[in-house]
Amino acid sequence: MTTGLINVVTEFVKLSWLTGPIFDKELRVSSRRRRNYVLRFAYLALMTIFLVLVWLEEVQQSGSSVYRISRMARAGQTIIMFIIWFQFLATQLVAVVMLSTSISDEIYNRTLGLLMTTPVNSFQIVMGKLFSKLLQLILLLAISLPLLAIVRVFGGVPWNYVVSSLCITLTAVIFVGSLSLFFSTFSRRAYIVIIITILTLGMVFALIPLLITLFWRANLQKIISEKIIFSILFQPNPYAVLAFSTEAMMSPRMGGGMPFYSWPLHCGIMLTASAVILVVSVTMVRKVALLQAAGQINISSRKSLFRKKAVRGPASQQDFSTAPRRVKGPPVIWKELRFPLLGRRKRATLIGIFVCLSLLLITYLLCFGEGILDDEGTHILYAVVFMALGILFTIIYPATSITSEKESRSWPLLLTTTIDDRQILFGKFVGILCRCLPIWIFLLGHVIIFSLAGYIHPVAIIQIGILVAWIVVFLSGSGLYFSSCFKRTTTAVIMNFALAAAIWAIVPLLLGLIGIITHEGDFAEAYMDTNPFVHAVVIIDATANENPVKIGSYSWIGSRRSDVVQSTSWMLTCLAGYMLLGAFFAWRAKCRFRRDIF
Repeated sequence: MTTGLINVVTEFVKLSWLTGPIFDKELRVSSRRRRNYVLRFAYLALMTIFLVLVWLEEVQQSGSSVYRISRMARAGQTIIMFIIWFQFLATQLVAVVMLSTSISDEIYNRTLGLLMTTPVNSFQIVMGKLFSKLLQLILLLAISLPLLAIVRVFGGVPWNYVVSSLCITLTAVIFVGSLSLFFSTFSRRAYIVIIITILTLGMVFALIPLLITLFWRANLQKIISEKIIFSILFQPNPYAVLAFSTEAMMSPRMGGGMPFYSWPLHCGIMLTASAVILVVSVTMVRKVALLQAAGQINISSRKSLFRKKAVRGPASQQDFSTAPRRVKGPPVIWKELRFPLLGRRKRATLIGIFVCLSLLLITYLLCFGEGILDDEGTHILYAVVFMALGILFTIIYPATSITSEKESRSWPLLLTTTIDDRQILFGKFVGILCRCLPIWIFLLGHVIIFSLAGYIHPVAIIQIGILVAWIVVFLSGSGLYFSSCFKRTTTAVIMNFALAAAIWAIVPLLLGLIGIITHEGDFAEAYMDTNPFVHAVVIIDATANENPVKIGSYSWIGSRRSDVVQSTSWMLTCLAGYMLLGAFFAWRAKCRFRRDIF
């Protein structure tokens, strides 16, 4: 009896009842993947480079010893703030991508139903998948701990901020990972899960608080105070809580004017929400696994099962003489256009589109009620949000165009046909355009509608069209290249995200620091003028004003191209450069079509 009790206690302490053998299997697989080691090296190298640059910039300051000591404290605050926010955003993005195929891989490989015939239950499957990926992310967080501890010696950063930021980051990663794992039970395509997860996060933490804020300003401003409403809205929001905590650390005197927030309460809310999502995920996984074990692999509900039985009828009455589909035009283009734009779940997709459009219309109505539709700041906000959505879709879709063929084992079959590489490349590009352009309708439609309404000058339609064109071509070419280099969709999507982040965020940041050190920041400012978000802000700021007939000055960061002709010429120059770079990536992708096929 004593031995049995000891065994029970030992098993409980080991947490094997929580994760099961799935956790061990995932850890063994992850330890053999090179991309995890590359990810850790890139993560640490980037933080080290930034640390060195900020250190050099602070050391070059001249003055008394007291002044230098004060600058050291400020340098410590800046470095720690960057590390905290970098790992806060980066780990969430990695969590979304890593867990986007956690359940769908088991469903697609027909191993989920087999697992249900073993002592492993659905709870252990879900928790094993989640914790195995979270362990990789916790290792990334642990890498930054020595840097945080060393830099904190400079002073100016309390331990409370370091501990609270790590807890906020960890709970946010758990919530985001749980959400991605939940959506992976409904779709086997990683890019669909990534898109739905990011859109859900944007709706929960940005759109809904914005709608509530606008409604409060229009109707409840005299009843509920601003501090109370913002405390209620921002307490469950990890981005707002971390921003308030950072502001309190950087400017302690500003703490009295901020809404009430408590990071332990916020972490409790996030963990509770994650637990609810995981409970629902366990239920869904058990349901799908039992259906798969019973041989109903492609059926997701009893209703569809009964419908298929009713339509199918007895085997003796089935007609197997149906003529095959005829291919019209280039085969690859025909195949890409046959892919349903709304996916296989058309009803759910249409409901989601209707809800999103309804919420968007509500924001327009609330802005109209507030009288801020003639403000350029409002249109800049809409343009930045719509552009972020367009870039998100354009990053993900091209990176899945070839890897999806490799994962389904149809890529070698396509290469054995008489279709040459150019036809494959052109067909894939046409398919990417058909899938990506609908999301850009939001940005183009916003500019066109408000140009007709007289809020934006019509020249913005042409300039935004130029901007959208080179973004789509560049990211499509890079996505095709990474999709041809790797066998897994997850890796290709991460690399395309990394390329966009490096070109438009990391490189400008490093150039800015180098410019501060060398006192020559002209190149960094000129490079910032190639950023698509800078283009969007400059265009809307110049064309959206109280007098739409007159165009304002174009306020570029690193140049004096203030009139419409010079600014449009610069946009065309960026168009040519990025399109050539996208064409180069596409050419390299074509050269790699017949390498590493299996």
